[in-house]
Amino acid sequence: MTFSATTVLVLGLIALLVLALGVWAYSTANRLDRLHVRSDQSWQALDAALARRAVVARAVAMSIAGPVSNDPLRAERAAQLATLADWAERADRGDRETIENQLSSALSMVDIAALRPQLVAELADAEARVLIARRFHNDAVRDTLALRTRRPVRILHLGGTAPLPHYFEITERATPAAATGLEVHTTRTSARVVLLDEQDRVLLLRGHDPMVPEVAFWFTVGGSVEPGESLREAAVREIYEETGRRVEAAALRGPLWRRVAVFPFNGELVRSEELFFTLRAARFEWRPADLTALERRTITDHRWCTPADIRELDATGEAVYPYHLDELLAEAVTAAEDDTGHVVRSIR
Repeated sequence: MTFSATTVLVLGLIALLVLALGVWAYSTANRLDRLHVRSDQSWQALDAALARRAVVARAVAMSIAGPVSNDPLRAERAAQLATLADWAERADRGDRETIENQLSSALSMVDIAALRPQLVAELADAEARVLIARRFHNDAVRDTLALRTRRPVRILHLGGTAPLPHYFEITERATPAAATGLEVHTTRTSARVVLLDEQDRVLLLRGHDPMVPEVAFWFTVGGSVEPGESLREAAVREIYEETGRRVEAAALRGPLWRRVAVFPFNGELVRSEELFFTLRAARFEWRPADLTALERRTITDHRWCTPADIRELDATGEAVYPYHLDELLAEAVTAAEDDTGHVVRSIR
């Protein structure tokens, strides 16, 4: 039996299509597997953050109750808070959102001024960790569902038998005063990026407070997360606005670090919670694409810096943020080459 050239061509095309479909299915299944692992790990981190908040809530309850309380209402609130903390620790996944929201509501009624400063700091830190862990978890769930619910993925059952992940929604309570003991005018979450070139140099921007133009400082690319944005989306947008460089969110590694800073800027006291990603990119010419009017007034220079350069800047009296970035760069360089999960740790 002989085949015509047309038949051979058609069979070859069919074979190529089958091969391409197989490669796509294999890579998609592997990506789904990694996404499921990421959502599972993010839930474990959120579960740990919620458990820590329950422990702190119980300590708050003991503090507001006091050794012997003559205030029945205060004693009742303390007992309710302790009970909710116990329930939160023992609740199963199905009831967890409801009980955690009740615990959030009870914590919001606590008079911060009546607590010891150390306990105030612990409560603020516990709530901040829950906030960050919940955002990471919901980001992981969103990415998993976006791929898992595509029609070709469902038809080919590439998700296997793994259950669909679920969002976790609880009330977020902004308590800047609890975290600082000061009257804070603005509280924000920021996405920042340690942007590295081929020689492991980091791009830093030079700026100043418009109220104190004679004092300059250096900082990494990044800025506030806007309503409706994820941390990665904010980081991608800020990179473009502040450097003119377009990048894919998937190229970002991290977040690696969390930094909480309170500082005056433009006549206001700001509390900023900063999450740091790292990104490797070929060195490029710095051309900001969309700076705000305030940024155009206050960002005056840029520089690709080695650790030695950072130490030199510090020695001249121009601070570099975050602190000890020269020592942190090695960690960012390692993370830039590794797309596995990272444990977020606190820095100054």
